[in-house]
Amino acid sequence: QAVLDGGLRAWGGPLEAEVTKVARGRFRAHQPDPGRVLDFEQVRQLRGVPLIDARAGERYRGETEPVDPKAGHIPGAVSAPFAENLDPDSRFKSADELRRRYQALGAENGAVFYCGSGVNATHHLLAMEIAGLPGARLYAGAWSDWSRRDAPVATGSEP
Repeated sequence: QAVLDGGLRAWGGPLEAEVTKVARGRFRAHQPDPGRVLDFEQVRQLRGVPLIDARAGERYRGETEPVDPKAGHIPGAVSAPFAENLDPDSRFKSADELRRRYQALGAENGAVFYCGSGVNATHHLLAMEIAGLPGARLYAGAWSDWSRRDAPVATGSEP
């Protein structure tokens, strides 16, 4: 597994504009640990587990919703935009800084992260690993799933 910390700007190596022929590899996908990816019912029944919304604050608060039918957040979720895991150069903050952030969120043990569609929340899962706090979980259906169901919705800054 590899991540280009800092994105393409941090690469510093050569880039190609031509289409490259790639040799067939022997990649073998592994099934994710079923306990680390939660569905709607599992999230709906969560009690006493930190639930963290990785979207931008304005989406969390319900001020805007560019994609889904409802605006807001899952009741009980706290806002922690994934972009705040990065320094000004778009690199992950230090393990200590990330650890302090997650400890302040109460997310050290088994927290569940979600975003709009299940992609940006995975940024938190990687950041938790960098922080030395394994065991974070993902609500893969995310807000897109929650907002299309007959489920409660909260708005504003409070969980």
